[in-house]
Amino acid sequence: MRNISDIIEKYIKEVLDSSDIDIIKLKRSELAEKFQCVPSQINYVLKTRFSIERGYVVESKRGGGGYIQVVKVRPVTDADLIDEMMRIIGYKITENMADSIIVHLLEEEVISDREARLMLSAIDQGVNDLDIPIRDEMRANLLKAMLLSLTYSR
Repeated sequence: MRNISDIIEKYIKEVLDSSDIDIIKLKRSELAEKFQCVPSQINYVLKTRFSIERGYVVESKRGGGGYIQVVKVRPVTDADLIDEMMRIIGYKITENMADSIIVHLLEEEVISDREARLMLSAIDQGVNDLDIPIRDEMRANLLKAMLLSLTYSR
């Protein structure tokens, strides 16, 4: 059984896919009512499933006529996407952010399912049994090295 976050994510992606211009405006309260959940659940889905690492920009306008605007960012080329992900990584990265980057690359078909699984294994917290600051730096270095190899292999 899928959880409510998965269902909300799927719905928003379907609405985006049906849009001609990769931009949609949603009302948080209407979504919460539709899925019979609290508005903070919508916030959670937007924050975790529609981040820049996953290829989305979310803007929120508060107030009576407030809305949430979700924009699907589409890079011109695979190389552009890889360059943007390299900028996002910086000198350290959490496992969740790294996972999001890999999922985004997979969804954009820059990497195969097999490559994604290998990359996820390499950056897994259990594999890199180090203290947090060093582990996040090591993860960033590993992910950058993998992304660099993708730019030269295509």
